[in-house]
Amino acid sequence: MPNPNAPYDVLITGGSLIDGTGAAPRRADVGVRSGRIVRVGDHVPGAAARHVIDASGLTVAPGFVDLHSHADFSVLDAPDAEACLRQGVTTVVTGNCGMSPFPDAGENASPLYAGRETQWDDLDGFAAAVDAARPALNVAPLIGHGALRAAVLGQDRRAADPGELALMCGLLASAAAQGVFGMSTGLIYAPGSFADTAEVTALATEAARHGLLYTTHMRDEGDRVIEAVEEALTVARAAGVRLQISHLKAMGPANHGKVADALDLIDAAVAEGLDVACDVYPYTASSTRLTSRLPDWAMDGGPAALLDRLADPDSRERILAEVRSAVGRTFLPEGVVIAMLSPGPYADRIGDSVADIARDRGVEPAAAVLDVLAAHNGEVMIVNHAMAEADVDTVLRHRISAVASDGWVLHAPGEGHPHPRSFGTFARVLGRYVRERNVIQLVDAVRKMTSLPASRLALPDRGTVAAGRIADLAIFDPEAVTDLATFAEPWQYATGVRHVLVAGELVLQDGETTGRRPGRTLRRTAAS
Repeated sequence: MPNPNAPYDVLITGGSLIDGTGAAPRRADVGVRSGRIVRVGDHVPGAAARHVIDASGLTVAPGFVDLHSHADFSVLDAPDAEACLRQGVTTVVTGNCGMSPFPDAGENASPLYAGRETQWDDLDGFAAAVDAARPALNVAPLIGHGALRAAVLGQDRRAADPGELALMCGLLASAAAQGVFGMSTGLIYAPGSFADTAEVTALATEAARHGLLYTTHMRDEGDRVIEAVEEALTVARAAGVRLQISHLKAMGPANHGKVADALDLIDAAVAEGLDVACDVYPYTASSTRLTSRLPDWAMDGGPAALLDRLADPDSRERILAEVRSAVGRTFLPEGVVIAMLSPGPYADRIGDSVADIARDRGVEPAAAVLDVLAAHNGEVMIVNHAMAEADVDTVLRHRISAVASDGWVLHAPGEGHPHPRSFGTFARVLGRYVRERNVIQLVDAVRKMTSLPASRLALPDRGTVAAGRIADLAIFDPEAVTDLATFAEPWQYATGVRHVLVAGELVLQDGETTGRRPGRTLRRTAAS
């Protein structure tokens, strides 16, 4: 019978501890009390705890921090977050790619947000909604530049005037005061793509003034990926801001291998004194909006204006010509697969490629893209197979790259044909890239999932296993941890993570969720 007067609420015994710092594994027991780690040492008696976890043959690590998630709304719909817990993830970072549910979650939002009505316009309101949902894991929010721009300029493709820029900076300052960890841009997505470098620099300067991180989905990940990296570094240099380059990759066969040049640029900037890092997911396909295949000007005015252009023969022909020009380079029709769309005539084509649809309809692939968008109000998500595994290896090996999912699906099963990264990212790194292919070592993989992303956020008390830290912990079998989700059958949870604690409470025990939901919205403080 548990001892109610025991000095530990949970005692983890017999495990191989990888503490997140990059240090070698060591045999250690971990004692937890009142949500914090209070002892890390050898052979603590089991009678000294209310609950004992025998971790013999298992690895004990800090809970994984997903530095790039789009779970802003899905955490409200599926607060159990089972897809994350079964990978060992205890904190997700939201508000990425310029998209956040405040201050404006309206037309700027991706199809992930479409149709959502919010009762808030700032972080305080969003945090109240998240905390009321009682998530099983923690949520660390960023504010999106696209949301800031939409709140002030709407969907107009033009430069912000000084007054509008001041308003955006004011909204950013208010979000910083409420505790956001950073500002993100999505410079490939409207309306963020309408901003010039000067606007981004001004906002990044405001972010730096408050000690925030600047994360960017860069302006280009294909033919001009090097120029996009140079722009990101120019902004960081001028603003004096810490920079995180999101999901570094190179799209299209003509661009494979360019990630090495991109990393060389980043290394040179670090040597110069800039604080720069990146993140990566372990797949050769991305997932994004189908509208990202369109020229920037086609999105001027938002989705409604796009639909008007697609209905106008002259405008449609202009758009068609520009989409056609990318075929075979950054747009590979066989690799662009429909993942999710609004109701309409192509609803039965989820899981099919643009090439499939084009062949069946007897049209060219570029025309099929426009047809699907027009039929579904522009709200179409895709999985885009256009990357090289050698590039994934290159980025993953680099010392400054963190592991991040770029996912948003938190529970299975569900609708659509999502990217498997929502279910498998962290388990896939541990299984395929560590155990099977030996691309990186286990201790470095854990560092890239724990202390490295926590340090990018300046997230206190998480990311390492040490006395005094919050007891967010993942306990897994390094010989069995595996991702099961595939592109063909994505709705499958990872296996091999045995136990997960969030703030000292078991949310996953013996591989099954417990129903406990101790997570909350995390806030950045000036001290952190």
